[in-house]
Amino acid sequence: MQTSVTKRGQTVIPAAIRKRYHIHEGDQIIWLDDGVTIRVVPTAADPIHALRGRGKGERLVERLLASRQADRDNER
Repeated sequence: MQTSVTKRGQTVIPAAIRKRYHIHEGDQIIWLDDGVTIRVVPTAADPIHALRGRGKGERLVERLLASRQADRDNER
């Protein structure tokens, strides 16, 4: 998809992208510039709620406890 930039530096997010990523009026987006490419990333209004369930099946508690044990072992 391609859009144009106005004299004021504005552009339009195509409707298909807005629908796919649930971007609505008033939502915030982040512009990431790594010197080669530019990425536009929508941010959630409630980032904690948006992350809910993302770690499911990752065994995060076990990994945390193992990491803490490794830290304790290294201190000795």
